[in-house]
Amino acid sequence: MLDPHRCKFCGKSLPADLAPGPCGGCLRKPPPQAQTVSLYGYDGPVREAILNWKLQGRDAGLLWLLGAAEKRLVQIFRPEDLLLPVPMPLNRMRKTGQHHAADLCRHIAGITGSRVEWRLLKRTGEQPRQSSLAGSKRRRNLGRAFSLSKNAWQDKEIQGRIWVIDDILTTGTTVRQACKALRPLKQPIHAFTLARTKREG
Repeated sequence: MLDPHRCKFCGKSLPADLAPGPCGGCLRKPPPQAQTVSLYGYDGPVREAILNWKLQGRDAGLLWLLGAAEKRLVQIFRPEDLLLPVPMPLNRMRKTGQHHAADLCRHIAGITGSRVEWRLLKRTGEQPRQSSLAGSKRRRNLGRAFSLSKNAWQDKEIQGRIWVIDDILTTGTTVRQACKALRPLKQPIHAFTLARTKREG
């Protein structure tokens, strides 16, 4: 699992005496989320397990990673917390039959007792995969990709913390844009990913 010396806001690595930050980047431009947590570095056996899950539909590696982190997950999430999967483009869901962030939410909820909410955060439009784009293009690609479902918001009584859940954090653009879309809730938004790449920015 990742070392604990990280910026609380964006999750970047920091020297022990500067953690939990904020880091210089978050001081200059605070992110919309109040906290970013990732369990693992995206390399080695972790990367292989995640790719087998995402590309081959084999979830044994995913279950292994979550099982190894069970104590940590119970520390992070509370039963009253609300887990919001980062929504996928509809055409990609239809093509693959998978929604990885939603599957991740379901497994985390099974371990921690937290609640999963599918309707609150919506995907707008059909954007290219983030993995095919460079940093600046990633930000433009997702500029208006997410929105808050007003109907679901009005119907939902929110008591615990709100978490945006995704599988891998690379530049952080996806979770930032998803968290930004939830600002009308006027509550601190937290971000969680199963893994993050070594790329810090």
